[in-house]
Amino acid sequence: MARKGYALNKMCYSFNSEENRQEFLADPAAYCDKFALNDEQKKAVLSLQVLDMLAAGGNAYFIAKLGGIYKLDMQDVGAQQTGVTKEEFMAKLVEAGRN
Repeated sequence: MARKGYALNKMCYSFNSEENRQEFLADPAAYCDKFALNDEQKKAVLSLQVLDMLAAGGNAYFIAKLGGIYKLDMQDVGAQQTGVTKEEFMAKLVEAGRN
């Protein structure tokens, strides 16, 4: 899995630099190409599908760096995992806390 996700993880690691984050935001597709992401990885990144990034070999720690650029939080990821909107997921969390 490490080899499969190497390019994606390397790209996400680059986001430690503010300059690289700005370059990515200016042209996400070109930035993906700069790191030679495969089609599966690039599609996942451009659509912000965290689960697809994980399936494409991404490491959660490195993907979190990408999520930070877009201000994604754990509720966003939880919503993707459960197939509901963020608001629905947050309502489920509140409801679960009542039980």
